[in-house]
Amino acid sequence: MTGCNVSPLRVTPPRKPSVLMLLHRGSESSVEMHVLLLKEPREGGSGPDPYIKELASRGHKATLIPVLSFTFVSLNTLSDKLLSLLLQLLSLLLQLFQPEQHGGLIFTSPRAVEAVKMCLEDDERTEQWNMDIKDKWNAKSIYVVGKATAALVENLGLVPLGEDTGTADVLSRLILEREGANILPLLFPCGSIKREVLPTALRENGVPLDTLMVYQTAPHPDLEKNLKNHFTEQGVPDSIAFFSPSGVRFCLETVRRLSGEQLMQIKFAAIGPTTAEAMTAEGLSVSCSADKPTAEHLAAGIAKALQ
Repeated sequence: MTGCNVSPLRVTPPRKPSVLMLLHRGSESSVEMHVLLLKEPREGGSGPDPYIKELASRGHKATLIPVLSFTFVSLNTLSDKLLSLLLQLLSLLLQLFQPEQHGGLIFTSPRAVEAVKMCLEDDERTEQWNMDIKDKWNAKSIYVVGKATAALVENLGLVPLGEDTGTADVLSRLILEREGANILPLLFPCGSIKREVLPTALRENGVPLDTLMVYQTAPHPDLEKNLKNHFTEQGVPDSIAFFSPSGVRFCLETVRRLSGEQLMQIKFAAIGPTTAEAMTAEGLSVSCSADKPTAEHLAAGIAKALQ
């Protein structure tokens, strides 16, 4: 028999996946999750909401439903309450133009800054504000909570302090470090629903505070309808983020009803410790709470919880 030369079979060892291959596989296996943001639209400016943008950069789809509505003055119905609110705004106007009677300003929400802006809409008032009033205020301390509020304060020509504090509790500690009992009262325009942490901390340490309610907070008139439409069209979200104790109070009953037995599967997120406390008090399991009240920190926490 004539022999034949048969070359040995070469077995090529499997190639180790490169880093790029692993990253590609990871992106293929990732699943887009649906996040519901129960918050107000971004304050001013244009373009996508920063929270929606940050979550999209992490591969998740986010939808925003406004939770709250804010009333400064109604020209249609002058009930006793609204008339009182109008008088409060007039009082704010008078105090804004008498900075020598106060030791500084405190803003813990964008709406309070908007109330000041409303007081300055008249051309004559704006001119007077720009000529010398704002400089008199800038000679004092202008305290704020959060970057959104700080940005609006800067638009008024004022220089904010404390934008990185994140909560009224932390801001109160900053104020106590800088102020003493011998200063003039700090002017504090605020809403009808406010936590007493800051006023209590200042009062207990003898720092005078002039609190003035300049807006009312209520559920958004279309809140329940928008929630029902959202759950009907897109189903139960993978994650729901709350941005205030008021949002928890106004939304939770409807969310529970619409979620049904799937409620326990939702990853609930909080913008900060105050909101997380309100959620826990209502029996919710908080999957994540943002280290700082920013889009980047909340999106990172939600993305990690959804892994």
